[in-house]
Amino acid sequence: MYRLLLYYLIGLLAVALVLSLLGILPYSPVGLVYSGLFITLLCWIVNTISAWIFNVPSNIESVYITALILALVITPIRTPDTQYLIFVAWAAVWSQTSKYIFAVSRKHIFNPAALAVALTALTINQSASWWVGTAWMLPFVLTGGILIVRKIRRFDLVMSFLLAAVVTILAFNITAGLGLTSSWKQILVDSPLFFFAFVMLTEPLTTPPTKGLQIIYGGLVGVLFAPQIHLGTIYSTPELSLLVGNVFSYLVSPKKKLFLTLKEKIKLAPGIYDFVFAADAGMAFRPGQYLEWTHEHEKPDSRGNRRYFTIASAPTEPEIIMGVKFYNSSSSYKTSILAMEPGQHILAGQLAGDFTLPKNPKEKSVFIAGGIGITPFRSMIKYLVDAHESRDIILFYSNKNVSEIVYTDIFDQAVEQIGLKVVYTLTEVSQVPAGWQGSVGAINAQMIAEEVPDFKERTFYISGPHAMVTAFEDVLVGMGVHKNKIKTDFFPGFA
Repeated sequence: MYRLLLYYLIGLLAVALVLSLLGILPYSPVGLVYSGLFITLLCWIVNTISAWIFNVPSNIESVYITALILALVITPIRTPDTQYLIFVAWAAVWSQTSKYIFAVSRKHIFNPAALAVALTALTINQSASWWVGTAWMLPFVLTGGILIVRKIRRFDLVMSFLLAAVVTILAFNITAGLGLTSSWKQILVDSPLFFFAFVMLTEPLTTPPTKGLQIIYGGLVGVLFAPQIHLGTIYSTPELSLLVGNVFSYLVSPKKKLFLTLKEKIKLAPGIYDFVFAADAGMAFRPGQYLEWTHEHEKPDSRGNRRYFTIASAPTEPEIIMGVKFYNSSSSYKTSILAMEPGQHILAGQLAGDFTLPKNPKEKSVFIAGGIGITPFRSMIKYLVDAHESRDIILFYSNKNVSEIVYTDIFDQAVEQIGLKVVYTLTEVSQVPAGWQGSVGAINAQMIAEEVPDFKERTFYISGPHAMVTAFEDVLVGMGVHKNKIKTDFFPGFA
């Protein structure tokens, strides 16, 4: 997600540069390049110093993302101007130091770019123009922004924001006697509405952890986004609306990041490992939720030093377990964590996820897992075993070959103690061993119907590679399963 966002922002600046060269945007191409480079350099310097002072791992891709956002909302320099240089320097300083100063238990509260431009307005009376919100930039903002929202699965959040913002601004405009045509143009074309929604509103670190809270968050920020909203003489701006939303998000979100110490690294199968961590403080979570794991390492590649992984352990276990699948072309991040030794540390935070057990214990479920997508189900089933809670659950677990199957000890225990039904299947027909008792071939409609006669009465949970998850959604819908009965895991950790 971070890499896609970084490329998107670079792309927007490249488009702006071309439009400036063509005389379409009223900015000097030299000034645009100078502003972008100057802001980025300042952000990098300030972040490097701040990370050293506070002894916290630095997320270098977030430095570049914040810098590029500032370059897209602060008007590019036109002529050498000391006042402008002070403005962008002040914004760069606040955007980076705020992540360390305005933080509780290693978790920062405010969107760095939003806080920076808000503080420059309040302290030195210099405001961001949000120049990216123009008609010429709009097609490019929309194209890349939709891809980002699709990648991070935040359509509910973005739509609640857009609906609330548009309705609120329209209501004010109509009350003031403005026409609908000019109002629509003002809202949708001549404003940073979409850039704000796609880039700043969706920042993972300041977004609530569950879908319901995200919808409320989007609606709150959307209402406050209306420029007619004011408190006394202080009128709302995009950055102020987001900062208020950030406070709400902080209040309803887990408050801690955990500094975890590796206790043990267990090889479960070829290329599959469990990393067993001891936490420096307790953490309450629901089986199936995920964390953002930050591991600082030398020479990180373009994928950065952060990943999302499901918590494979259950809340009833004393350690936190992260199950990871490694590939031949693994990123620098995965290479670095594979090299971890007991006693080394990793930073985990941003607990989130709705891919959890149904609240009603009588609700019948089907779990479908592909490969390492088994980790959330390991967490759920281990929790049910430890809690001695029987539920009507059927688990389909698909792998290429028998050597990739993991966590069978827990599933065997669940079969005996809580009545779990497990259907193992191997997709590489040529590698099926003699005496194999499970199924053979990809999970399909026929297999599901045979193993789950009452499938239309059940809720389906699907976890695995994105292509697999999408394919199974289509299969289930084709079988007559209602979309509301299908839950898919937000599992971006396969990068």
